[in-house]
Amino acid sequence: MRHLPPLHALRVFEVAVRAGSYAAAGTELGLTHGAVSRQVAALEAWLGQPLFARVGRRMVATQAARVFAAEISLAFDRLTEAADICGRPLAPRVLRVSAPTTFAMRWLIPRLDGFRAARTDTEVTVTTTTTLQEELRGGFDLAIRRGPEPWPQHHAVPFLTEVDTLVASPALLTRAPLASPGDLEGRVLLGTQTRPGDWRAWLAVAGAVRPEGARPRIFDHFFVTLQALEDGAGLGIGPFPVLDRAVAEGQLAAPYPGIVVERPGYFVLTPFDADKTPALAAFVEWLVAEGAASLTIPR
Repeated sequence: MRHLPPLHALRVFEVAVRAGSYAAAGTELGLTHGAVSRQVAALEAWLGQPLFARVGRRMVATQAARVFAAEISLAFDRLTEAADICGRPLAPRVLRVSAPTTFAMRWLIPRLDGFRAARTDTEVTVTTTTTLQEELRGGFDLAIRRGPEPWPQHHAVPFLTEVDTLVASPALLTRAPLASPGDLEGRVLLGTQTRPGDWRAWLAVAGAVRPEGARPRIFDHFFVTLQALEDGAGLGIGPFPVLDRAVAEGQLAAPYPGIVVERPGYFVLTPFDADKTPALAAFVEWLVAEGAASLTIPR
């Protein structure tokens, strides 16, 4: 007869180590902070040693706990594979993807039908984050973030390069054409709190200066700025190829596509302890292929 540790406590412990905190584990599992703490304490009592140590206000997994959690994760992967084979081999797989809001809305989601057509057994759900610097936490199978950043608990694969250039609505440029990249006197310049320095960097590459008569208008997130751009509220700096469809479909225009600022590219991040399913591998390969096909700015 096997002398097994409490299985529910094992599951909670594995998520707490992977997610990086009791609070994040509770969010993923639908438990309170106290419930997570009690399950970890029960496992510590069974093992006869502590698994977490307090560092400041946080509970941090010990080195032994991290090794133990990695082994538990592998065991859960094997259990999942066995259950899939025995139980519901034709059931659809759900792949959870975390991505920045504008990137998800303008680049990822419009392309997902292509992946779904190739992988009819896999459903992709997308959750969004409004800042690229948001801490990576549990609750997803894959995350998309712009780099370079240290992601010590994730395998990072680059798949998409990005550049910034000047953008505006075609109607605005028809009403008030730009004579040159520096023709900004009296213009409304739209910017975003989460993308500081966009105008400064682009003007430097364009060899232009920001006139005192230019009128700034700042929004909190880029997807709000983007709506203002499409509504003709002013000029802005936008990322490509994220906005390539908006230009191709006539919602935006890029009057100076040769004047660009190189930006950090996008990476797809897979937690080291993630369930390495064929669907996950196929999605990473699909992202790399889509990224390779998205390298130009439509004129």
